[in-house]
Amino acid sequence: MSVTAEQVATPHPLTVAGRAAVFMAASTLLWLTQGLGMNLVAANTPQIQGSLGATLTETNWLIAAYMAPNVSLTLLLTKIRTQFGLRRFTEISIVMFVLTSLLHLFIYDLWSALPVRFLAGAAAAPISTLGFLYMLEAFPPAKKMSWGLSLALMLSSATPTIARLISPYLLDLGQWRHLYLMEIGLALIALPIVYLLPLTPIPHAKVLHWKDFITYPLIALGFGLLAVVLTVGRYYWWFEAPWIGVALAVAVMAIACAAAIEINRDTPLINIRWLTSPEILHLTLTLLVFRMVLTEQTSGALALFQGLGLFNEQSRHLYLVVLAASVTGGLVCGATLKIERVHLLHAVALSCIAVGAYMDGHATSLTRPGNMYVSQALIAFGGALFLPPALLAGLMKTMKQGPTFITSFLVVFLFTQSLGGLIGSAAFGSFIIIREKFHSAHLVERIVMTDPQVTERVRQLAGAFGKVLTDGQLLNAEGLATLSQQVTLQATVLAYNDAFLLISALAAIAFMVVVVQMGLSSVRGWLTTRRAAQA
Repeated sequence: MSVTAEQVATPHPLTVAGRAAVFMAASTLLWLTQGLGMNLVAANTPQIQGSLGATLTETNWLIAAYMAPNVSLTLLLTKIRTQFGLRRFTEISIVMFVLTSLLHLFIYDLWSALPVRFLAGAAAAPISTLGFLYMLEAFPPAKKMSWGLSLALMLSSATPTIARLISPYLLDLGQWRHLYLMEIGLALIALPIVYLLPLTPIPHAKVLHWKDFITYPLIALGFGLLAVVLTVGRYYWWFEAPWIGVALAVAVMAIACAAAIEINRDTPLINIRWLTSPEILHLTLTLLVFRMVLTEQTSGALALFQGLGLFNEQSRHLYLVVLAASVTGGLVCGATLKIERVHLLHAVALSCIAVGAYMDGHATSLTRPGNMYVSQALIAFGGALFLPPALLAGLMKTMKQGPTFITSFLVVFLFTQSLGGLIGSAAFGSFIIIREKFHSAHLVERIVMTDPQVTERVRQLAGAFGKVLTDGQLLNAEGLATLSQQVTLQATVLAYNDAFLLISALAAIAFMVVVVQMGLSSVRGWLTTRRAAQA
C-alpha cells in the first residue's frame, strides 16, 4: 500500500454522500479480496495440509512463497503508477489479480500450489494499493489523512479476523479449492467495479530510470529471502538448516549492493541518507516495536487456542469481539486523528496493548476464548489506534522533503509492517519453543515414579484404557504417555504466558517512552511561549 502527493491534494472534492459511500464500499471490497487471498492459507494451515499431501512444515512454504514478492513489489509499482497513469495501472492490476485467482482452481498438490502462491503474492501488491486509494477518494482533501487513512488501515487489520471467521464455512464445502472460490468470486465482482468507478486521474511524470531496474531486483531478492527465512526458519530451527545461513548471507549482500548503488544516485529509488537520519530511524523503531507487540494477537492468543485443541469454529465469538474492537478503534482514530495528537493516541494504544497482554499472561490449560474477550478487545482497539497516527507522522515528514521521497518512506513502511510482522511472528514463535523446552524440563524432573502422587496420577490416567487393555504393563505405559502429554500442554501454556508478559513489558516500556516524549514536548512548547512573551 502507498500514499503519494496526488492523494493528499486530490482536485476532486466530494459533493455527494452517495459517491463517498460507493467509493468506501469499493475500497472494502478490494481490501476483502486482497486480505482473504493472503490470510486464508495462514488461518487454515493445519486443515489444508492433508488435501495438499504435505506436512505442516511444508504447508508453511505457501505463506513464504506468497510473502516473497509481496514485501517489496509496491516500491516499483509506485513509480510505474506515476509514469504510466493511475487508470492504466488500475485496470491492468485487477485483471492480473483475477487471472491469478483463477489459477487456484488448478492446484492439486504442494508443488503446483507454490508457484501459484508466488504469483498471487505479486498480483496482490497493487490490490492493497487500490484499496487504499479508493478509501482516500471517498473523502475531501481535509479528511483524507484522518478518516481516509484510519478506515483504510482498519480494513487492512480486520481482514485476518474476517478470514478466520468465514473459513470454517468454506472448509465445510471442501478443502483447498473451495477455500478459494470466494476469493475468485470477489475478484470477479471487483473487476467491473474498478472499470466502472475510475479514480481521479493524476498527472503523468517520467520517474522511472534504467538504474531502478538494477536496484529493485536486488531489493526484491534481499527482502524476499528475508521473508522466506522469517516465515519457515523456526520450523527447521535457525541453527540446524544450512540453507538458512546461505539465504541470510545472500539477502544481506543483495541489500548492501542495492544501498551502494542508491547512495551515489542523483535521483535514487530509495534515499539512503534520509533513511539513516535520526528522525526516520526513530520512526522506523516506533513502527517496528508496535508491529512486534501486536504479534500477541496474531501469533499469540490464537496460536495458544490451537495448541489447546481449539480451531477457528470454536473461537468464532472471540473473532467477532476482535473485529468489533478493531472497527471501533478505526472509527475513534478517524474522529480524533490530528498531527498534534499523535503521541497521545500512541500512549492510549500502547496502554491498551500492555493491559491486554498482561491479562492474557495468566492463562491456564482450562482457558477458553470466552476468558479473553476483554483482553483481546483491548489489544485490537489499541492496534487500530496506533498505526494511522504513526503513518500520518511519517507521511508529514516525507512530504516536507518532496514527493520523490515517497518510495524511500515505503521502504520504512514495508520493512516495519510486512517484514516487521514476520520478524515478530518468528521471534514470538522461537521464544515459545525455547520457553516450552525450559518448562518441560523443569516439570519432568519432578515426575518420578517413587512419588506416591505421581504413581496415583498414572494409575488414574491408565484407568481410562482399562476396558480395552488387560495387560498391566501396557496400561502403565498408556498412563505415562497421557501424563507426558499433559506435562507438554502445561509447559506450552506457561511458555505462552511468558511471551504475553514479555510483550506487556515491551508495550509498557514503549508507553513510558511516549509519555516522556510528551512531557519534553510540553516543556519545549512552554519555554518557547515564555521566550516569545519576554521578547
